[in-house]
Amino acid sequence: MSASSDRRGPVLGSIWASLPTPALIVDATDRVTEVNPAAEVFLNHSAKSLAGQPILDRLAIDAPIEEIFARARVNQSPLFVNEVDVGTGERPPVSCTLQVSPLADVPDMLLLTIAPRELADRLGRSQHTRSAARSAIGMAEMLAHEIKNPLAGITGAAQLLSMGLGAEDRELTDLIVLETRRIVKLLEQVEQFGNLRPPEQRAVNIHDVLDRARKSALVGFATHMQVVENYDPSLPPTLGDMDQLLQVFLNLLKNASEATKGQPGTITLHTFYDLSLRLRRKDGTGRALPLQVEIIDDGPGIPPDIAAEIFEPFVSGRENGTGLGLALVSKIIGDHGGLINVDSVPGRTVFRISLPIAPKGSDPDMPSP
Repeated sequence: MSASSDRRGPVLGSIWASLPTPALIVDATDRVTEVNPAAEVFLNHSAKSLAGQPILDRLAIDAPIEEIFARARVNQSPLFVNEVDVGTGERPPVSCTLQVSPLADVPDMLLLTIAPRELADRLGRSQHTRSAARSAIGMAEMLAHEIKNPLAGITGAAQLLSMGLGAEDRELTDLIVLETRRIVKLLEQVEQFGNLRPPEQRAVNIHDVLDRARKSALVGFATHMQVVENYDPSLPPTLGDMDQLLQVFLNLLKNASEATKGQPGTITLHTFYDLSLRLRRKDGTGRALPLQVEIIDDGPGIPPDIAAEIFEPFVSGRENGTGLGLALVSKIIGDHGGLINVDSVPGRTVFRISLPIAPKGSDPDMPSP
């Protein structure tokens, strides 16, 4: 903890840690002295690694930020900059509102807050979407079993009818069978989403799971794709449920394969270690998530109009997609105490999963208590 953290005291320190928007304190030479947890996530770097760094080395701001800092210091009053693009060099720029405020007790030091423009709208949309999705899933779970039974009867009847029909009429019965099977598959996914058991966590070699997923994909849905491995062989085991993590990677590989619509493409499996990433809990405590897995494809990318809700149930960018695959992935990773995010532009989509490491001495054959 820095000296300025000590001066804030426990209450102000808690407020600082709980701020939902990225916030940084810079000194008279425009170097970073402190960042809050939201800024660590935004910049994808720890407070320790950012301390003492020139702010313009870490942020690309489409505005005369040095002039703005100077005006705030001279006038000793806050300044607002609306709808300015802010990037980090590691992520595409996003439209933000900036506030630059002098610190009352140290006039040359400034507080910079960064509010992504879509944050408030996204939170509102996500809460509404989650509420509606939970209601829809709950209703679908109750109806799934009852609906599947008559669908099986319809499928069987259509198949019996087709035996005595000509080729033209069989097209109609084949359509009935195809569509009823598609509905059954959707209902099974809904049941799976609602009935997913808690993960039985044990020490898992993430490369073993990725290898199983890769081999399964290449003999199935990804025969038209090239899968490239870019692994850090020194990674320690993660704490997870191997079967559920396999389900996650298969789902992401399938999405990447289907994005090319049958055309050849490349999927890269990338693993690495990042000590700077921590998950901040509601009680103020943190958990390190240093083990990173990226699944990268060179497909057309995620449609911008659904990118913000891509992990929500029933949101899909594919024709006839159920919108449950990525929602299930997000749920599994959340149940593992991890994070998943996506960056997507045409020609490059990166799903990044951040997981904890297994405690030393963890037995791979025994579930974690």
